[in-house]
Parts: sequence; C-alpha cells; structure tokens
Amino acid sequence: MLFPPFVFENRPIKKPIQKFTLAVVSLLILISFSAAAQEASQKHIGGTITATSNGVSIIPSFSLGRPAVFFDLTMGGERFSFDPMLRFGLDGKPWSFILWGRYKVIKDKRFSLTVGGHPAFLFQEKEMIVDGNEEKAFVANRYLAGEINTNFKVTEKFSLGLYYLRGAGIQVISAKNSDFLALNAGLPDLNLVKDIHLTINPQVFFLVVDGDSGFYANAAVTLRKGELPFQVQTFFNQKINSTISGDDFVWNVSLLYKFRNSFSAKK
Repeated sequence: MLFPPFVFENRPIKKPIQKFTLAVVSLLILISFSAAAQEASQKHIGGTITATSNGVSIIPSFSLGRPAVFFDLTMGGERFSFDPMLRFGLDGKPWSFILWGRYKVIKDKRFSLTVGGHPAFLFQEKEMIVDGNEEKAFVANRYLAGEINTNFKVTEKFSLGLYYLRGAGIQVISAKNSDFLALNAGLPDLNLVKDIHLTINPQVFFLVVDGDSGFYANAAVTLRKGELPFQVQTFFNQKINSTISGDDFVWNVSLLYKFRNSFSAKK
C-alpha cells in the first residue's frame, strides 16, 4: 500500500453558526454556477504551480511544517471562476483540497468585489484501530467556507483591499470555527536592474479560532524577470499578539511557475 487508507469522520453539525455557514456557502456556489451559464464567451484557464520549503495555509499563521507542492488552478470567464487548490507534501501525501467557486459582483477600473465559497478537505495522518489492529490512516477533516474580497485601486500602482473568510468544520477533529479578516496592500514594483522586478505584498490580519484570537502581520516578497513564467518568492508571517496556538514566526522560500491562456468559446 503506497499510502495509509482514508477515513472520513462522521460527526453531526452541532452549532447553528455551522448550519448558517453551510447555507451561505451553498447559496454562493449555486449563484456562481448559475452566473457561469450566462457569461460571455471569453474564457480562461491558468494557475500557479509552487514548490516551497514550507507549505503555508490560506490562513498564514498555520503551516504544514515541511516542504510541499501546490497546484492553484483557475478556470472560467470574466465573472465566474472555478479555482481548485490541491496541496501535497513533497512525499506525495495530500495536505488539503480546496474547491473554490468565485463570482465577481463588481468589476471596474478602480473597485472590485468578489464573493466565493468552497468545500474543503484537510488531511491528517492518525493512529487508528482498524479490525482490532493499530494502523495509520488519513483522516479527512471536512470544511465549508465563504469569502468576501474587495480591492480599491488608489493609484495606478497602489491598491488596498479587505478580505474576510469564514470557515466552519462539518466533520473535524481539529479547529471547528474560524474568522479571518485581513487588510492587504498592493505596492509598486521595484525595478532593480533592466527587466528584473521586486514586488512586496504586505498584509495585517485578525484571526479568531474557536474563541481564541490574535493579530498577525506578514509579507510576500517576489522576484521576477520580464515575462518569464518562473518567479522566486519568500514569505514571512509574524505573530503580534495572540492566544491561538501555533508558531510565532512562519516563513518559506518558493519557486513559482505561472501560466494562463484565454480563449473564446464557440456558441
């Protein structure tokens, strides 16, 4: 057997807020798929493949703690997109599968508003008793989440954005509820030499997990050359003040490969 078997926890939804999150995320996904059928014929497919020294979660105060490979994909039209995120350790063992559906509610030159929702599976390797014997198995924690993402372009080279993510565990053995609110800044590219550019994307965020809370700050620093699809990035996340368990400081260095193709679908 290459990997241990998968086990899906079967625990009931206990809290009203989880039922509310389930309803909201289901509604967002239904709206998104309905909108997809009405979109213009312009479509896209693309994504980013990342090899990193330390897999960092969507909520960047959490990490895998070892090297990982990410497949962050996107496909859709001008407003609706399906954006699966498939994440593995370098040993091939799955870490998380996150299946986003997103819809751009407002999209103009200065301001954008996007809503989205996803089911997600977070895998953990556990010792379990199977037929009276102790064996290792992957336990799939199941989550639902919804997001609201805004961005305002202050100038042609500087932007600010607010991002809110609400997650609820459906069957889990770890954190059950989380609220993530972040302020993002898009800074101008720094032209180092010729066509080599440096981009810095800072973020501060407030996180609540099962009643505990904390403030954090982070930044992604990306180095790219012209139109080459390969980029080098390093990421730092620092705990400012928090009662949530986890590392005070999280960092990694990554190699990114980006690709994107646009096409017009025949009617």
